[in-house]
Amino acid sequence: MECKIYGYVRVSTKEQNEDRQLLALLDFPVSEKNIYMDKLSGKDFNRPQYRKMIRKLRPGDILVVKSIDRLGRNYEEILQQWRIITKEKKADVVVLDMPLLDTRKSGSDLTGTFVADLVLQILSYVAQTERENIHQRQMEGIAAARLRGVQFGRPRKTVPEQFWKLKIEWEDKKITSREAARQLSIAQDTFLRWVHGK
Repeated sequence: MECKIYGYVRVSTKEQNEDRQLLALLDFPVSEKNIYMDKLSGKDFNRPQYRKMIRKLRPGDILVVKSIDRLGRNYEEILQQWRIITKEKKADVVVLDMPLLDTRKSGSDLTGTFVADLVLQILSYVAQTERENIHQRQMEGIAAARLRGVQFGRPRKTVPEQFWKLKIEWEDKKITSREAARQLSIAQDTFLRWVHGK
């Protein structure tokens, strides 16, 4: 049976442009009808088109992606998808941005397969480490800003004059915290936070 060539494109948000990935796949060439595309946020990663394409893969088919990070969000996910495609589905993977990641060249050549797997592990590790470093730098930046007195989040509401009268009424049990909050047009927990000086 003739092998089929599939392409996969993923963009993180609705605004991101997929043209660069599409053009690279068409140039490979991958037939337009065999290109699957997901547009989704980083949080939402169930990728319906990717799953549909994976179900179609047969032994000997080829999956083409522009870059390795199209396969997953992190080191573990990329390696897992690589294993599913190459070991379970017995299909080949071609990563256009990284010629060493082309399992077609390996075929029965054990060294080629080993090199592709090794390169993948190194690249995935580097990508994951970079993401963690970015996150670490962000955390350090926030901590440094807090030390300088920078406030994050919404500014606190100023306590209105009327609060003090209502606080006394609440302490004297003449009014509930819910009623006091309603009169001040604030949330009940905000009223209680002000009462306790937080």
